Amino acid sequence: MPKIALLIIGILAGIIVAILIISHIANIRFYRKAKIEVGEFFAGVKTKGEIIREDDLKDLPPSVRNWLVNSGVVGQERITSARLKQTAVMRMKKENPWMPLVAEQYFTVDRPGYIWIAKVKAAPFVHIAGKDKYYQGRGNMLIRLMSLVTVADGRGKEIDQGSLVRYLAETVWIPTAALADYIMWEAVDEHSARATMSYGGVTASGVFTFNDQGEVASFVAERYGDFDGRYVLETWSIIMRDYRELDGIRVPTKGEVIWKLESGDFNWYQFEVNEIEYNNPAVY
Repeated sequence: MPKIALLIIGILAGIIVAILIISHIANIRFYRKAKIEVGEFFAGVKTKGEIIREDDLKDLPPSVRNWLVNSGVVGQERITSARLKQTAVMRMKKENPWMPLVAEQYFTVDRPGYIWIAKVKAAPFVHIAGKDKYYQGRGNMLIRLMSLVTVADGRGKEIDQGSLVRYLAETVWIPTAALADYIMWEAVDEHSARATMSYGGVTASGVFTFNDQGEVASFVAERYGDFDGRYVLETWSIIMRDYRELDGIRVPTKGEVIWKLESGDFNWYQFEVNEIEYNNPAVY
């Protein structure tokens, strides 16, 4: 092989190694900064809540009351904070391949909010760092390729609405949030109820559907999504299954997130929850 070819290969290899090193350092900084935000997020959060009693559920629609009883919250402390670990696969378009990811998510309940931190494997040696935050009624979606290049830093009223809807749906993992004064319940029929959440000047509703075992089987709401570079209000749903007891509460551990579009259903996210810890913000 000519010396010039060897030289070019050596230069390219050096550039690739340098990019990987820089990306690794950026990745450490990204997650370190995110964890600092988590610490600030939990500042002042109570470590204990009052004990939930059956009388606390009396004003809820029967299907919601059955869900909370089935979840095992009666006799337990009200949830004030939570940490969740999950694995998942996601894709941005139907024709795109599935990308595996690992994520941690942190919740507060009295001041509703979450921080979701994920690392997505986009291709061999290529990752995407993601952080989805809902705090003080405002949302922010930050996505960085190789933890270096900002692909998205979404903010604004559509993001705020979408973040609130996501929090409402994910109360399945923090069930006592259903008793919060920022959520109002209305029976739809024997197996479903509409929840309306109002916080930070934003209001949105979604319908929870329950199976015969008193478990949440699905959630459907109108939510803003980014389609071809513009925000559009579309029908967004989650299918939930495989209930297990995690840290004393029965929750769904598997599910699928689907956009129900005019062009057809777009199943874009499939998750599995591996671990949940409640009311221990000091270790988050």
